[in-house]
Amino acid sequence: MVSRLLTEARDQNVVEVRVNHPLARRRELEQALQSMLGLKAVRVLARGTLSYAQMLRRLGAMAARWVEELVHDSLTIGVSWGSAVGEMVNALRQGSYTNLQIVTMLGSLSTPDPDIDGPEQARRLARTLGGRYSTLPAPLLVDSEVTRNSLINDPKVQRITAQFQEIELALVGVGTVEAERASLLRAGYLTEAQLEELHQSGAVGDVCAVHFDIQGHPIDTPLTRRIVGISPEQLKRIPMKLGIAGGQYKAQAIVGASRAGFINMLATDEVAAAKALEVMVNG
Repeated sequence: MVSRLLTEARDQNVVEVRVNHPLARRRELEQALQSMLGLKAVRVLARGTLSYAQMLRRLGAMAARWVEELVHDSLTIGVSWGSAVGEMVNALRQGSYTNLQIVTMLGSLSTPDPDIDGPEQARRLARTLGGRYSTLPAPLLVDSEVTRNSLINDPKVQRITAQFQEIELALVGVGTVEAERASLLRAGYLTEAQLEELHQSGAVGDVCAVHFDIQGHPIDTPLTRRIVGISPEQLKRIPMKLGIAGGQYKAQAIVGASRAGFINMLATDEVAAAKALEVMVNG
C-alpha cells in the first residue's frame, strides 16, 4: 500500500526521490587536476554543504576505499601523521595481509591527541590490515642541527630509516602554513613565530614535515634542519605517494606538493580542488 502510494506520488511529481551517495565524486575536477598537476590519479569528494569535520570524515572514507584497492601482501607502506590520515585509518576495513610492513616516515610529535601521531597511525594500520609496523624512535623536532645529525646516525634510528628505501606506498597528509589550519601549530609543535619564519621563507606547506614553496622547491631554514624524518630525495623516490587533504586552506600546499614530487596521487574535496585550479590559473 505504502509502496503504491509513493509510486503514484512520484509519478505525479508530488514526491521526488533522490539518492545522495555519501562518497560522490567530482569527475571533471579530477580530470582537470590530474592534467594540470601531472598526477597519476586524483579523486575529488563532492562536499556539498558538509562542515569541515564532516568533509574530513568522508574524505578519509574515500581515501580508505582507494587504499584498499592498492594494498597487497608484501607491500611496504610509509605513513605520516595528521587528522586526514587519521580519518583514513579510521575508515579502513579489516584485512589479513600477514607480510605487510608499515613504517613511520618522521619522528613522533607526542601531541595531546595521540590518535593523529605517526606511531599510533602505524599501530592502527597494522592492527586493521595485518602485518608488522616500525616507528622512528625520535622526536620530530629537536633542539639543534647537531642533535638531529647525532640522532640520524644512531643505530636504532638507522634501522628504521633504512626501510625508507623499501616503501612502495606512502600515505601522507599535506600540511599548510596558514595559521587557521596549520597542523604543526595546532599540535603545539611549532610556535606562531616559527610558523611565520617558514611563511617568510616562502613555504606554502609540508609533506612529512618537508616544507616547500609554491613551485615545489624545498625550503631550507635553521628550523627545517632540526627535523628528524624522511629526506626530500627519499620521499620523491617512493613509487606511490597518496596525499590526503581537503579544504580551501590546503590548495597552495597541494599545488606545491605536487610540483615537488612529494605526492603523485591525491584524495581531496571539491573546495580544495577548485581553489588549487584557481591558484594554478592565476600563477
